[in-house]
Amino acid sequence: MKKKHLLTGVMALLVSVALSACGGDKNAGGTSAGETKQQESSVDGTSNTLSEGTPVPGGSVVFGMTQDLASLDPHPETDAGTRDVVFNLYEGLVKPASDGSIVPAVASEYAISDDAKTFTFTLRDGITFHDGTPVTVEDVKYSIDRYAEIQGESSAFSMLSDVVIKDDKTIEVVLKEGDSEFLTELTLAVIPASNEDPAGNPIGTGPFKFVSYTPGQNLILEKYDGYWKEGVPSLDKVEFKFTPDVDTAFMELQAGTIDILKYLTTAQAQSLGSDYNLVEGSMNLVHGMYLNSAYEPLSNAKVRQALCYAVDRNAINNFLFGGKSRIIGSNMIPNMTKYYEPQAETVYTYDVEKARELLAEAGYPDGFALEITVPSSYSQHVDTAQIIVDELSQAGIKATIKQVEWSTWLEEVYKNGEFEATVIGFDGTLAPGKMLQRYVSDDGKNFMHYSNADFDHAFKEAYEAVNDAEKIAKYKEAQMILAQDAAAVYIEDPANLVAVNKKFGGYTFYPTSAEDMSLLYQVAE
Repeated sequence: MKKKHLLTGVMALLVSVALSACGGDKNAGGTSAGETKQQESSVDGTSNTLSEGTPVPGGSVVFGMTQDLASLDPHPETDAGTRDVVFNLYEGLVKPASDGSIVPAVASEYAISDDAKTFTFTLRDGITFHDGTPVTVEDVKYSIDRYAEIQGESSAFSMLSDVVIKDDKTIEVVLKEGDSEFLTELTLAVIPASNEDPAGNPIGTGPFKFVSYTPGQNLILEKYDGYWKEGVPSLDKVEFKFTPDVDTAFMELQAGTIDILKYLTTAQAQSLGSDYNLVEGSMNLVHGMYLNSAYEPLSNAKVRQALCYAVDRNAINNFLFGGKSRIIGSNMIPNMTKYYEPQAETVYTYDVEKARELLAEAGYPDGFALEITVPSSYSQHVDTAQIIVDELSQAGIKATIKQVEWSTWLEEVYKNGEFEATVIGFDGTLAPGKMLQRYVSDDGKNFMHYSNADFDHAFKEAYEAVNDAEKIAKYKEAQMILAQDAAAVYIEDPANLVAVNKKFGGYTFYPTSAEDMSLLYQVAE
């Protein structure tokens, strides 16, 4: 076996986060986690670099969110917004860092066998849960077994063979087959085996511990003094405030009752008051219009391709994000640089006449009706859908918008696959396979009912490949199949404009779902 500390060996093959001018990893305090052209901007639109200021321990922050939480139980499948929040409560044996690497957390070190079948972890000395009890190997085994059962056979845990306790500090995770991407799965939250109600009484090992949760209003966390990592967190208290109406949330930001608000429109960013810094980053989302291939017109590839030609991605980017987003063409975020296939971006251009030709060839010369379901709590999805409706009308497609609550979208669209089209964004992960797996014909998360034997074959070869060059080539081939077959209308990795009260420094972007409040701090006035 080979010792693995921080990001080495196998994980070096998984993630290579290269930051582009359109997105990446940027700290609000003025430091970058890579080469980037992201900047903090003044209210008049001119860019400048702002100093971090002098950190002052203590204090509290109010983080505005336009959606409520799906659950405080970390093991069921949840949305990106929920994962953003619970990142502060829970940790796995390993956890993601802001540069895309995987670092030890509950474990102090780990080793991966040469065949990538056995993952061995050593528990960190003295690590405790928020209730003060020590973390044991029994808790780790319980957490992995529970997570695997909840995720089911359609997840990567279908390859789990056994979780073996070697001694009171060492545990092995054994797979049926080698999987060089499985380490990212072990970021799953370690929770106490004795906790019978993780959703109502969340107990983890993260930098903040649970105080209270009022659905539809807020979640309050406080600093965990027993956190294993010295020097963090700096803040004493964090409140995540839920304001479903985006306009109301922005009004609260301007009134000073919210300190941080992300996903600002360019118009909102330009109207920020002088008390806020504007931080530009990437949402690390595959933002697009996802299609139900079981809906008769959309089962025809030519119809799906017509939609791709009819949607002007650059117009959406320019109108909603001031041209700051990265145009994409398949289901992979650009920050997964190693695996990302830029050629997919050029498969379609904006061409209304071509769209009309394809519709006629498919038997729909007069177009067809299309209902686009959109979660009302996300302005970028609603606004994008409104632009798409207008664009599709020029090709003869009669599209309408159905706005629903986030919980309704999760139940009807994502879980049940009951929709025609939907505008949404899927967040990036640290494993390339998870970005593409939802398109596998028999995958449990394939809510789009998409099926393509060529894609299934390419994905299988990529996922099972041990040779890195082969894995990269096959994942790129799979992306091109999705693009050419128009599995969805891929639009952009949207720019993320975040307002941060000047009282705070240290706001940090991650290439996965994480609002890391442990890095945030008060700045001396």
